[in-house]
Order: sequence, then C-alpha cells, then structure tokens
Amino acid sequence: MPKNSCCEMELPETDYQATRKVAIVGAGQVGATFAFTLMQSGLADKIVLIDVNAELAQGHVMDLNHGLLFVPPVKISAGDYSECEDANIVVITAGAGQKPGETRLDLVQKNAAIFQNIIPQIVRYNPKILLIVSNPVDVLTYVALKVSGYPLNRVIGSGTVLDTARFRSLLSAHCEVDARNVHAYIIGEHGDSEVAVWSQANIAGITFDQYCPTCHKHCSEMDKEQIFQKVKNAAYEIIRRKGATNFAVSLALLRIVGSILRDEQSVLTVSTLLDNYYGISDVCLSIPAIVNRDGLSRILSIELNETERQQLQSSANLLKQTIRQLYI
Repeated sequence: MPKNSCCEMELPETDYQATRKVAIVGAGQVGATFAFTLMQSGLADKIVLIDVNAELAQGHVMDLNHGLLFVPPVKISAGDYSECEDANIVVITAGAGQKPGETRLDLVQKNAAIFQNIIPQIVRYNPKILLIVSNPVDVLTYVALKVSGYPLNRVIGSGTVLDTARFRSLLSAHCEVDARNVHAYIIGEHGDSEVAVWSQANIAGITFDQYCPTCHKHCSEMDKEQIFQKVKNAAYEIIRRKGATNFAVSLALLRIVGSILRDEQSVLTVSTLLDNYYGISDVCLSIPAIVNRDGLSRILSIELNETERQQLQSSANLLKQTIRQLYI
C-alpha cells in the first residue's frame, strides 16, 4: 500500500492548549441544562459530566450523545474527578438547590460543607479555572478560593451576570429599546442585597437622566423600584412556579465560559475577591471585571453615587457575617 495512503496516515495527537475541555460537576437541573446549552454552542471540544449520582450523569450523557448529529462536533462523557485534569474550566453546580421560600443564604451551611469536600478532589487534578455556580455563589466562591489555594483570577463566581441580564431585559422592555443597546449593571451579592447601578445605566451612551425626558414612558422613581424588585425577586418567582431556574442561568454561564475559551476580554459582573474596592476587602462580590482565557483579568472601578456605595458596603457586610459562621 502506498505510504501516503489514508489508511496509514498518522494524525498528530490533540494538544491540550488546542483542546477546549469543560468539566461540569453536578448533573442536576442547572448542570444538565448547561451541558445541553454548551453542546449546541460549538465552544467546547470535550464536555464531561461528573456527579455523585453516576447513573444520573451517565443517563444525561447518553441522551446528549443521541443528539450529536445535530450539533457541532463534540465529545461528551461521564466520569469522576480525575476527568478534571486538563480541563480549561470546571463549572461547579453541585449542591442543594434553592426551594420555594428559601433565600440563597439559607443554603450556606450545607453547600459550604459540600464544597469543602469536593474542591480538594477537583484541584488535585489542577484544572485551569473554577467557575462557581452553586448558591450562595458569593460565599461559595470565597470558600472555593480558600480551600483550593488558587490565585483569585482562577476562581470566579457566576455572580450577577444573570441578574444584570434580567435588569437589561426589563429596561429594554420598559423603554422599548433593543436589550443590546441597554447598558446597566447589578453588582454586589447575587441575592437580596444586590445593588442596581442606576447612576451608570444608559441607552446607547445616553444616561437615563438624559434619556427619560425624551421617552413617552416618563420613568418615575417608583417605576425604577418596581423594575429592580422584579430583577431581585425573579428567581423566587420562577422557583415558585416551576421549582428551579435553569434556562437563563445556563445561557449566562455560556457567556462566561465563551469569554474564557475565546479569550474575549469581555466585561462581566462575575463574583471575585475584593481588595479595598470602595473600602471593601476579603469578601467575594460581583463587580464589572474583564474576563479572558486566564479567568479574571482585572476589576473595573466604576463610579458609584453615595447611595450605591452604601448599598454595596451593606451587601459586603451581610456576606462577611455569613462567612464568619463557616469553618474554613
């Protein structure tokens, strides 16, 4: 047979740097939905599902693999923590879910205990970046940082990326403007003490103070408060109706993971450890930050008015009180 025959052609092994591998720890509602979302995106070459319930993870993988004909090429498998080796990102969704009537902070003790068990098993295989999703995400991002020993750029929380999307979506509907032209942030805790940064909200570069007089809606302070309450209480309303949130959060995770895998340098409100940010230190909160292939590149110092500064500091103090209850 000729030497250049396709039957004898030697293909080079795939280099780790050229492979986009994402491991998902936790195959519940969010983990499984994110695996499905990631599968369709074409962002990852390899997706691994890891769960304490191995049968559940394997069942999801079987189901996902049956749809490979309809998506960009990707390898999907189930495995154990050893599959975190060579992963560009480990997305951690494991833990108890929020039930109707519970706040995210109500989950802190049980999920912190779960994290103290699973984080050492994950970092043993030295994946590049940990993306924390489980609630309360800010506290668990702090726990993951302390337990893992990773530098802060390699451990980030999904934070208020979804809250910010909800905020922009509601502003878009209220102002009748495409959401892609609305720029506004929710910062602080991913939870009841989160902060709407109205002072920096704008539509196509026009601040709300300038835009509102030209809009037939004539947005009042009461309208603003109603919009914010809808953002803050969105998860409670969804959980009350269907038991869990999974679709929008999966798209938010895809946005974060895409920024890392494609080295986008995107500005996202991820949860990260702060050091003298408006006087706030040693707590993880969501602040606009640049996210790239190394995880968190740098935090952006946005201008806040006095009310927003006080609200952010109150949010930080609440989370610090919660962290003090933990043994880490």
